[in-house]
Amino acid sequence: MSFDGSFTHSIKNELQNMLSTGRVSKINQPYANELILTIRAHGHNHQLLLSANPTYARVQITDIPYSNPRVPNNFTMVIRKYLSGAILNQVSQLDNDRVLYFDFTSRNELGDLQNLRLIVEIMARHSNIILIDPKENKILDAIKHVGSDVNRYRMILPGATYINPPKQDLVNPFSMENFEIISQLIHDFPNVDVLSQELKHHIQGLGNETALALADTLHQNNNYKENFISFFEKFNNPKPTLSEKSNNKLDFSAFPYQIDVKNKYFDSLSNLLDAYFKDNSQRERVREQGATLIHVIKNQLKKNRNKLKKLTKELKETDKADGYRVKGEILTTYLYKVNRGMTSVELENFYDNNAPIKIDLSNQLSPSENAQKYFKHYQKLKNAITYLNEQIDITKKEINYFENIQSQIEIADPKDLIEIRYELEQQGYLKNHEQHKKKHKVAKQKINKPETFYASDGTIILVGKNNLQNDQLTLHTADKRDTWLHTKNIPGSHVIIKDFDPSEETIIQAASLAAYFSKARDSSKVPVDYVKVKQIRKPNGSKPGFVIYEGQNTVIVDPDEEIVNSLTKKDNH
Repeated sequence: MSFDGSFTHSIKNELQNMLSTGRVSKINQPYANELILTIRAHGHNHQLLLSANPTYARVQITDIPYSNPRVPNNFTMVIRKYLSGAILNQVSQLDNDRVLYFDFTSRNELGDLQNLRLIVEIMARHSNIILIDPKENKILDAIKHVGSDVNRYRMILPGATYINPPKQDLVNPFSMENFEIISQLIHDFPNVDVLSQELKHHIQGLGNETALALADTLHQNNNYKENFISFFEKFNNPKPTLSEKSNNKLDFSAFPYQIDVKNKYFDSLSNLLDAYFKDNSQRERVREQGATLIHVIKNQLKKNRNKLKKLTKELKETDKADGYRVKGEILTTYLYKVNRGMTSVELENFYDNNAPIKIDLSNQLSPSENAQKYFKHYQKLKNAITYLNEQIDITKKEINYFENIQSQIEIADPKDLIEIRYELEQQGYLKNHEQHKKKHKVAKQKINKPETFYASDGTIILVGKNNLQNDQLTLHTADKRDTWLHTKNIPGSHVIIKDFDPSEETIIQAASLAAYFSKARDSSKVPVDYVKVKQIRKPNGSKPGFVIYEGQNTVIVDPDEEIVNSLTKKDNH
């Protein structure tokens, strides 16, 4: 389901009840299109997430941790200037549209009270977060600026007059009094699917799923007015629902639209949204914030794969080396049969039962010089074999390294990207502008703690999410008697079981984590090696995250997300 106007009505009520009279204590913008206000209300701190993400725009209270950028941007500074310490008076909605108003009272630089309005417009790629002075109706700033070259009717720029989104000629179902149009639509469109589409053309704030559920409700009996009122009354008394359809697709709604599907219920709409959006929005945030990293990785992989093809081709050419040696030796043996000025000669090949062999010659060289020329070709190719094999080995390691980084980005949280970027900077694959400004003084990057899970018997299992975490975990944090796990010959996380003698069940559960946090996440029957930490070694000069080991055992597991979730992940923040 989309975050439609009717769902917005429900979340508005929830936020009003939880946050009204609260004071803004912190303001952060951890992601490009998202703002988080920490509001102290009714004895609790709440993280209010305002998202103008083109794909996952929404408003909710969130418990998902986030990492702030080192330097706040201009929009964050403006919001802090006006709203730090402000009191939230009211949360309201524009009719039944996907527009929410947050009305605050704060004090200006002179200490006088002032009213401010923070507006969140949830409109897919046109979503925005806008701070206005309601007295003058002037825009103070917006998370996305929209100039006249994009929209002449409605500019979103500091100093411009705020204009509401274009109003649709639709009826607000929560203030509806005349129900004749509903009666007429039911009469004209007896088919539920067709009726749902027609309802969207007349009733404000209906997404596809809500319109279909309303159409089905209206057709239940002849009491269409009571059915209509009772349907929308449920948005005032929500039962937050996550529904799993037959195609494994998940939908969220303010109350269960269907009872013949697998429904999971939550104690608040915000908790529902955290559950629904967590993975998808995290991936989107990683995609946005990691765009530069992804670009670097793709370019490095493309460059090294092309290089490997070229080196392999050149190595194949060295197969001719022995042929040059044979011709040189035959020429040396039969020098008396060769005269200067000849361009070729046919001699007996004593390496092939004296079968005749044609040897090309340079008419500018003596017979002896021609023989030496073949020996030089032979030696050059023999030297190239050693060089090419070395380069092929280096290039394969580079490809493995970047494939490993690529898989780490795929499973990364936004906070992990900082460490991955730092690693690429230290390895010279990415320029560090901050270090350049500081005349190349290297500031040591603080490494985040690994993810913590608990096996069914309570044993702690630690999972590194990137190379820096992996090195820190395996080489510095783990006890030599702990058990170390990693997918066999597959890029993935280092996993540590904090137990000197773990049970077989714990090993299987830890192996499932290793498979899940690897490039083989979407595979089955994944081999996972496990060995004592004392048997792990890191070769000198090797890349971050690379280790070698011996004496390992191997188990085969499936990277099942349900198993991973059952291991009771501990919040590291």
